[in-house]
Amino acid sequence: MPDTALASCSLTPGASELHALFAPRSVALVGATDREGSVGRALLENLCGFGGELYPVNARRSEVLGRRAWTSLTAVGRPVDLAVIATPAATLPEVIRECAACGVKGVVIISAGFKETGPGGVELERRVLAEARKAGVRLVGPNCLGLMSPHAGLNATFATAMARPGRVAFLSQSGALCTAILDWSFRQQVGFSAFVSVGSMLDVGWGDLLHHFGEDPDTGSIVLYMESVGDAAAFMEAARIVAAKKPVIAIKVGRTAAAARAAASHTGAMTGSDDVLDAAFERAGVLRVDTIEELFDMAEVLAKQSLPQGPALAVVTNAGGPGALATDALVRAGGVMAGLSVPTLERLDQCLPAHWSHGNPVDVLGDADAGRFTEALRAVAADPGVHGLLTVLTPQAMTHPLPVAQALIDVAQTTDKPVLASWMGGDAVEEARTLLNKAGLPTYDYPDEAARAWQFMWQRQERLRLLAETNRVACLERPTMSVAREIITGHRAAGRGLLNEAEAKQVLAAAGIPVLETVSARTPDEAVQAAERLGFPVVLKLQSRVIIHKTDVGGVQLDLKDEGSVRAAWSRVENAVPADAFDGVGVQRMVKDGGLELICGCVQDAQFGPVLMFGAGGVMVEVLQDRVLLLPPLSPMLAMDRVRRTRIHHALQGTRHLAAVDMDALTDVLVRLGDLVLAVPEILELDINPLVATAAGVLALDARIVIRA
Repeated sequence: MPDTALASCSLTPGASELHALFAPRSVALVGATDREGSVGRALLENLCGFGGELYPVNARRSEVLGRRAWTSLTAVGRPVDLAVIATPAATLPEVIRECAACGVKGVVIISAGFKETGPGGVELERRVLAEARKAGVRLVGPNCLGLMSPHAGLNATFATAMARPGRVAFLSQSGALCTAILDWSFRQQVGFSAFVSVGSMLDVGWGDLLHHFGEDPDTGSIVLYMESVGDAAAFMEAARIVAAKKPVIAIKVGRTAAAARAAASHTGAMTGSDDVLDAAFERAGVLRVDTIEELFDMAEVLAKQSLPQGPALAVVTNAGGPGALATDALVRAGGVMAGLSVPTLERLDQCLPAHWSHGNPVDVLGDADAGRFTEALRAVAADPGVHGLLTVLTPQAMTHPLPVAQALIDVAQTTDKPVLASWMGGDAVEEARTLLNKAGLPTYDYPDEAARAWQFMWQRQERLRLLAETNRVACLERPTMSVAREIITGHRAAGRGLLNEAEAKQVLAAAGIPVLETVSARTPDEAVQAAERLGFPVVLKLQSRVIIHKTDVGGVQLDLKDEGSVRAAWSRVENAVPADAFDGVGVQRMVKDGGLELICGCVQDAQFGPVLMFGAGGVMVEVLQDRVLLLPPLSPMLAMDRVRRTRIHHALQGTRHLAAVDMDALTDVLVRLGDLVLAVPEILELDINPLVATAAGVLALDARIVIRA
């Protein structure tokens, strides 16, 4: 599926259709009962706190839990905005028809027994959705815990308590996790603008919810617990729009699940589904975290603190060990410790004992009082090379947690740089932690947690910068690649699936990607003629419609200097493979100019469409595993941002033995490759390996393409 979100430049979705779900004036509970231990009773007890009109519906009762009950929705005879349904799955098509007849616009289906039961359940879902679509009714669920809208006083769940009001919209695919998070939130004093169990997402999905809470004034950040993406195009479109305005933070489980697949290319073999999701999240501006604590920590810290204007963090501490913990955690997360300027070091020399650490982390020593902390904090915060400040305190005889906390608050009020704290300990620091949190300074039990939070803050800033470029690129008209499309169409008409090197290079050349000429030869004489035209020395490569990796079977013969060596190489290649696997050879001149061997490629992902790969190439490509993934369309800026994430990027900038490569030419190849696979979706897999990069430009030495037959 192509990323239709990125083909559109609309940054404002249509009006949300979910207001009836989260801000209803009236609610009906279909399946209300007073039977002990039942879902219907738990729902009714929770809904009794709703401030609007409540209509319990029970086909056989006129009263439930002391409240008047109606035998059907039709019998209510008054407007109903939201219906919560807890009746058996088989009743749902008729109940949805009744909802439509009564003008209900929002439905929460608690009931289970749908697609998880087999083909019959799938058909039941189809009928329910058809009835809802016919009437314009939006559905949450089925098979869900329900939803809460704390600011509206709405608890349409069978959980045991109502969430605290707050600024976080929590959307979860796991109902069981919802109840655990709810319990945890009371202990951590986390509040919610909404608390939603999405269930099977028959209708309302991630994209709908992101659009809704992106426009919700009560929501400051959106956190997601995802087990599957669902409609990837809708998710990407909504995420890239909403993440430009509010933080979107996600846990997606399954990082370590094996994504076994048969692939005809190095790119296919090196492109795992979780890696693709990481690239998609980054493309859409979504922050991905690994733990529940990080999920809500980030929601809190991004709400409390301004974003950093650079990546460099300074640590001020009264203990060397915790400072080292913070440093290690930051570096492991890809962060940067600030280098202190000479004026800052001189200022610290004046206010600190002679044996202070003389660098970052700034160790003010174990006997530091609030005054010493204050002087050090002011000096470090004033350094233009410092973009954020983390203060780590361990309670010691001369270091009292509360006065130092107040000193940090005072310094934080004088700077626009983000300030974080880690007050380590238990009861001795609890009062100081409370003071810091009330002042809006995120406070962590351990310095490594704080360092990771800082890095997420910087990621958020970087995502906003890249998201602006992503949205700009999405508005641009892309090349049609008509010549390349015609070539692919011809091969498909001939029933081809795997293109040989010469054929693949024709496609790349049509896309404007520089290629080394390859001449196909069906006989030894043709190979000699090609070599003489190209000029010795030359390379002979096996051409085959069935063998993918030529080197593995001895199908690449290098540095052939004359006619005799060409004929001998022909014989070696021909004898190395079965006759029905031999389609001749490709002849190309031998490139000896050096340069770095890179790989560029593409696969079609089932959810996100074309995914590009870039990294270190050559015969060791799958061993080195130095690569990044990119989602097209691209610009030179977006391409360069990803190239910088590879280890080989350092070599691209130049080494003692190699000049810096032409980065403009390299990023141009990635942009063109993205345009090609978007314009010609019949390309299933593509490898350029190696793509040789030098100071003079780039050149595709070998290529293969797999197309949809």
